[in-house]
Amino acid sequence: MIHADKSNYSLLGNVIKSVTKNPVLNAVSAVTYIAVISSFLHYAPQIFGKEEDTLLVPMVMLSLFVLSAAVMGYLFCYQPAQLYLDGHKQEATKLFLGTLGSFAVITGMLLGALFFVARV
Repeated sequence: MIHADKSNYSLLGNVIKSVTKNPVLNAVSAVTYIAVISSFLHYAPQIFGKEEDTLLVPMVMLSLFVLSAAVMGYLFCYQPAQLYLDGHKQEATKLFLGTLGSFAVITGMLLGALFFVARV
């Protein structure tokens, strides 16, 4: 019987916990996830060829939407909800608003970059 190395799970758990307690890392993680998905969607036709109009395309897109909602829900809400339920209401609010604010700043910078590129 093969035994899994528990240290790998512990390391991954520590990384996930450290990311969810830092609002800037949460926002950067969200933007990174969005960038990876956007890049895949942009380059997929070149890699896989033009897709056929099949039932599979809307199923994949809806599945991707649900996955994205779950990932964003985790990054933005999981740790604040845990803090709130543990009675740390101010810390929970601060973490959630910090993550949301950091994401808003990054989104604003991306919009500014888009505007700048469009003007050049």
